[in-house]
Amino acid sequence: MKVFHLPERIAGFIFDIDGTLYTNSDYIESQNTLLIQRLAEKQGLSYEEMEKELEVYRTVWAQTHGGEKLSLGNAMQAFGVSITENLRWRKELFQPEKYLKEDPLLRQVLGQLREFAALGVVTNNPTEIAERTLNVLGVRDLFTSIVSLSTFEKSKPYEPSFRRVAAELGVPIPECVAVGDRYDIDLAIPLQLGMGGILVDGVEDVYRVLAAVLGG
Repeated sequence: MKVFHLPERIAGFIFDIDGTLYTNSDYIESQNTLLIQRLAEKQGLSYEEMEKELEVYRTVWAQTHGGEKLSLGNAMQAFGVSITENLRWRKELFQPEKYLKEDPLLRQVLGQLREFAALGVVTNNPTEIAERTLNVLGVRDLFTSIVSLSTFEKSKPYEPSFRRVAAELGVPIPECVAVGDRYDIDLAIPLQLGMGGILVDGVEDVYRVLAAVLGG
């Protein structure tokens, strides 16, 4: 865990979901694999060829954008996959229930955070997948706002997504803390907006967020 900034007053937490509220490399890998396979079929390429083309594109993009990372969803647009199509693929292919299960400790920690701050989500998955994921983890009812790929049909990093979730939480932007596992995707824009930011390596770090916030 790395804490980049914490506001003096915290009234809202904005969480990423995948790789943040759960740690499951098989599920994360399956999401990428399923999308790349579907794209390969659309392009008439093998999986390996498509994976290589995406890797090259994302590498070149990073080199020309100060080393920033590009999400898979944004990279796929360069290969003719609109966000609308991307949303449809994700709804059809992703199965959080197959990989995840209820997490009582996560619920306990988020419940404690919610005692003094509103909780929201910004995710690059569709709202339907976000809802299903939070439900299987047993924490859906703790979140007031979900801003997803469906909301603006724009992938993170996207400033309006973070502004929207803060507005839906009814919390001033400088009193929000973003929590995610990818700096460029989940934290760079929130920090630029004046929010706090906590980089995690998975849910094991989220279990310790309360202690980090309270200075424990």
